[in-house]
Amino acid sequence: MSEWTSLCVAVSLFLTISILAGYFLYSGLLSDIIILTGSSPIRKLMFVYKFKEGPYKKCAELFKEANRIGPELSCIGIFYDDPTKVPGPQCRCAVGSIVSEGEDKADKELLKCYETAGFKVFSFPEVTHVVTTSFPHRTVFSIPLGVKRVYPRLESYIKDRKLCAHPFLEIYSNDVIHFMAPLARQGDFYVPEARLAERRLPEQEELDSDSEISGADSNSECSSGTGIFLSASRETSLVASSTRSESIRDNGYANHTGKSSRDRSLVETDWKRNNQERDQFKKGSSQVSLDRVPHLLGAVGGEE
Repeated sequence: MSEWTSLCVAVSLFLTISILAGYFLYSGLLSDIIILTGSSPIRKLMFVYKFKEGPYKKCAELFKEANRIGPELSCIGIFYDDPTKVPGPQCRCAVGSIVSEGEDKADKELLKCYETAGFKVFSFPEVTHVVTTSFPHRTVFSIPLGVKRVYPRLESYIKDRKLCAHPFLEIYSNDVIHFMAPLARQGDFYVPEARLAERRLPEQEELDSDSEISGADSNSECSSGTGIFLSASRETSLVASSTRSESIRDNGYANHTGKSSRDRSLVETDWKRNNQERDQFKKGSSQVSLDRVPHLLGAVGGEE
């Protein structure tokens, strides 16, 4: 009898393990994760949200609240900070539901229900350049499995290619979770509360003081609130920063003197040429005239 009991226990244990293994496999445990750079999987959209500061694990209640009001709608979460770099209580996110996509119109009655519950309305543009991947959304375990498996791959992909991608979006449809981070127009993905609560990392403060660009306000620059902050190694970002700085310096010069940078270049060229002529004159050249020198000296002196 004891042998029969042991056999039953062994069979039950095997079946239980097999069922659990099958369940987790179905949830996406071994699903391929293919990360792409290209067009967004979603069009421009309007969504309702609640903003929250705190550990991301506490966002589940906001997802549940949004889903209770519009169970047929796709949920969305926007995460602005890297929890490995920003303390949990300071992590920012916006969670809610997508009420319309593309040219579709939002249901006014449903929109009113969300607003009554304290949700706010915001819109995202359609962007042509994003880092994106998808993960099966089949069971309740698909969400933690997706988060644990996708983000390390995304971070490695972005770092290897020296990209600047932020913030990170999670869009939950009936059977798929879309993970996405825009590579352009990133400032358009910051809800007003996220901008107000924005904090800067020390290294980003130093970078911005050098480049004269302010993080999230730029369409393609990284801010300290990004899920992955890589602008220090992003070649295109450094080029943009250099171009912006030159533009600011030239504008400041033109505003001060009333002349363009091209005019300044011409003056400097003439100045150098006349210096050469003056040197030749001192050496005894009779073919050189210094008539223009006083005028140029006056012009340069006035520009200073």
